[in-house]
Amino acid sequence: MDKKYISLTYDLMLKDADGQLYKYESATRERPFKFITGIGYALDLFESNVGSLNVGDSFEFEIPSDKAYGEYSKENVLELDKGIFLRDGVFDDEHVKIGAIIPLSDGQQTFNATVTNITDDKVTVDLNHPLAGENLTFKGVILESRPATQEEIDAILHPKCKGCGGGCNNGDCNGGDCNCDGDCKK
Repeated sequence: MDKKYISLTYDLMLKDADGQLYKYESATRERPFKFITGIGYALDLFESNVGSLNVGDSFEFEIPSDKAYGEYSKENVLELDKGIFLRDGVFDDEHVKIGAIIPLSDGQQTFNATVTNITDDKVTVDLNHPLAGENLTFKGVILESRPATQEEIDAILHPKCKGCGGGCNNGDCNGGDCNCDGDCKK
């Protein structure tokens, strides 16, 4: 599939405990959701549902949780030693507080975790995506749909480049190929 630039409005609806839909978040005409298909920015089923639509087309579809952010897993809730969160020997209560999303690393990958509880010696974190276990219902309208330019694709795939003539020529690409005419092609 050719990469397309799509701009759209949407309401993301979830179901409450009684099975009634409620609005979880929105992208409006003033602040639309913009993405390029085929680069992993949006959920696969989201892309396949809107990718063939034309400007002005309305849509409504559901993505089941197993095709969205997966099922909620209790194994992804961890109790960690509070000592992990010390800064200069003091617990970092400025950043580590209930409801905060904090980065954690296993030495190879970084994960976002939501702090759910703090005790005298433990911090409980939830590594599940906030929408894990949720079926997602989307309703919206296509505002723009066209082939993506190479510059738009490069800007997403190589954000440090800032496009040709941007950060590449200043050595910000860490030796990578940013498809620029400057110094980054190695």
